[in-house]
Amino acid sequence: MLTLDPGPPGASQAGSGPRPWAEPRRSAHRPPVCRQRRHQATHHGRMEAPAQEGSSFKAGAMAQASGGSPESHDAQLPPPPQPEDEEGQGEGLVELHASFRELFTFFCTNATIHGATRLVCSSQNRLKTASWGLLFLGALGALYWQFGLLFEQYWSYPVIMTVSVHSERKLFPSVTLCDVNPHRPSSVRHHLQALDRFARENIRSLYKFNFSEDGDGPFADDQGPRPAFYLDRSVRLQRLSHPGGQSRVGFRLCNSTGGDCFYRAFSSGVTAAREWYRFHYVSILALLPAAHEDSHQSHGGHFVFSCQFDGRDCQARHFQTFHHPTYGSCYTFNGVWAAQRPGITHGISLVLRTEQQDHLPLLSTEAGIKVMIHERDHTPFLEHQGFSIRPGTETTIGIREDEVRRLGSPYSHCTDGVEGVGGQLLYNASYTLQACLVSCFQQLMVETCSCGYYFYPLPAGAQYCSYSRHPAWGHCFYRLYRDLGTHRLPCASRCPRSCRESSYKLSAGTSRWPSSKSADWILAVLGKPGRRSSSQSKSPSPSLRSNMAKVNIFYQELNYRTVEETPVYSVPELLSAMGSLWSLWFGSSVLSVLELLELLLDAVALTLLLGCRRLRRTRGSQTGAATVASHAKPEASQLPTDCRNDVNHLGGPAGLFSHAASGSCGRNLC
Repeated sequence: MLTLDPGPPGASQAGSGPRPWAEPRRSAHRPPVCRQRRHQATHHGRMEAPAQEGSSFKAGAMAQASGGSPESHDAQLPPPPQPEDEEGQGEGLVELHASFRELFTFFCTNATIHGATRLVCSSQNRLKTASWGLLFLGALGALYWQFGLLFEQYWSYPVIMTVSVHSERKLFPSVTLCDVNPHRPSSVRHHLQALDRFARENIRSLYKFNFSEDGDGPFADDQGPRPAFYLDRSVRLQRLSHPGGQSRVGFRLCNSTGGDCFYRAFSSGVTAAREWYRFHYVSILALLPAAHEDSHQSHGGHFVFSCQFDGRDCQARHFQTFHHPTYGSCYTFNGVWAAQRPGITHGISLVLRTEQQDHLPLLSTEAGIKVMIHERDHTPFLEHQGFSIRPGTETTIGIREDEVRRLGSPYSHCTDGVEGVGGQLLYNASYTLQACLVSCFQQLMVETCSCGYYFYPLPAGAQYCSYSRHPAWGHCFYRLYRDLGTHRLPCASRCPRSCRESSYKLSAGTSRWPSSKSADWILAVLGKPGRRSSSQSKSPSPSLRSNMAKVNIFYQELNYRTVEETPVYSVPELLSAMGSLWSLWFGSSVLSVLELLELLLDAVALTLLLGCRRLRRTRGSQTGAATVASHAKPEASQLPTDCRNDVNHLGGPAGLFSHAASGSCGRNLC
């Protein structure tokens, strides 16, 4: 706010010309040095006051001697102004500085930022001022550079893995067991026998080996209708030459026109024969209706001899049965019991039979039991995570559980269910990454090849692939499967990991079972269902040992580890890191940031105020020029009272006045 400061008393009486305009009143908040100088100036002004009064008295005496009365002259003078005490004067509600220099000086003197006061206290030494200015700007640049690195790391959302140990009762996991005995469905048994004969021809032509006829005994064929099928004898096992000199074995697959062919080749003849047999085997099983006979009934339902959990017998409702095309009849134990204590006696114990009555020698080359331990309500993928148990042994498996918890978006790409999954989950179970990948591949298979692979569930309205209906399905399938292995398919991006999943670490030990001393009575009891005669019990079959196994699965300890994602920078930690950097470079706090904000707001307000004043002055000068042009010689009667007094006091004519008087009047008009 700009104010006029009247001069000392008697200035107008002396007739010594007009007093120039006073400077804008400075803010009461001045640097300590400036306050001291102002105080000294005020003190000197007060000391000179008597002298000024004396001169005023003398001027009055002279005026009386010249014929005028001092009373009349004093009546024309304005009353003497009261002395101002700037230290005690109150401030307005909103008070702005008169210039940017004053604003900057006030900020540097009173700010709590280290180094800012050096920019004004060393103003007499320009070298120091420049040095401190460069240091201040350098520290500010380094601060915001580190701020940029900090925010770049924060917006990348890094995480650390925190490991903690918990101890509480846990539900026993699901256990899936398969007898590794893929059976021959009665409706396609005739086609499978034709495939076996074709396989013998291929093995004989390549390796000069003759199969025994024992493996292909007579079967009671189903008298029902047989699905139409022809065996594609163009897909044969072949020995392929390799540029490196190593021979390979494989078979050729072509598209529907026969113009695009490739060889499915393997360095191992065993692997090649199994893959070739599986290709034909899947084409035959694809002809089966959707609801065919239960696989566990193919060998009388005696895969599980006995089952106990924590000393209690298992019930039939605790098991779910299904058939796997490669691993045969499978049982999944889904008990609802919780593990009370660790140890073998508090786990599950099973006695199993491993039969190979309908064994397909080229499809499954192993004998035993396939086992997988997984979470409840999760689909078991035995070809990826299962392990085998040898017949004639007792296998003890200890479990340790690890639980993984992920934060999800934006820290990691995971899902709590089917939300965020780019496709339909074909399995009627909880979400898993493997189930999503298989579902994605099957949907792409249906879209690309117009049929689905027999090992996986089908989408609605689709049918399984068989070269009786789709002659080129093998070429399409293996091309697509190769793209899946090389990550060319979008399945990896469509299927995120689960945000919460459990994994099991297993430790196993085996021993021969039953022992030589107890083999007779154990095999006699378990050899056949029901009672045996005394003559039969004395000579148990020696092959029963190779058809039985015992499995014990238990928790080694109830403690389980939790591996949990934790953000490296949360919002409080980000603010703490920013505060540490700010204190490192400027030694200040959050209130110092508010001081910078106040400086910015004051600078903006001062800019607007000065711009407004300049605009008003420009408009006022244009209006004044127009007025002077229209009234070149104003009358004295039209002048303000002060101007007329000045003219009469100078003793000049009414229309003439001195240059000094006109200047004073002009300023009063402004």
